[in-house]
Amino acid sequence: MAPTATTADVFGAIAEPQRRRILDLLAEGERSVGDLVETTGLTQPQVSKHLRVLREVGVVDVREDGRRRFYRIDGAALKPIHDWVTGFEALWAERYEALDAVLADLKQKETGDVDDQQ
Repeated sequence: MAPTATTADVFGAIAEPQRRRILDLLAEGERSVGDLVETTGLTQPQVSKHLRVLREVGVVDVREDGRRRFYRIDGAALKPIHDWVTGFEALWAERYEALDAVLADLKQKETGDVDDQQ
């Protein structure tokens, strides 16, 4: 049985840490392969392979200028990830509110204990 491809969609493609690192760099602006090689410390074939995966799922676009290729993020392709993460916002907001309540209660008890001792 052949292994399941982990790069068939945006989620699988960005699951790999080096690809996320490349995306972080591209978030700063368009970059050449050579610049990505220099910045990441990866080899040119490694960077090219990661860029190919990101390009295949539509996360990056390439612009050719003579023999050089420049890559940039296609933000629209990241929308499924944004939409998925957004679904957790309410959950985190509830948890932060609960944490704020616990911290306020602890602060009140601490302040009350100090007042009681005086």
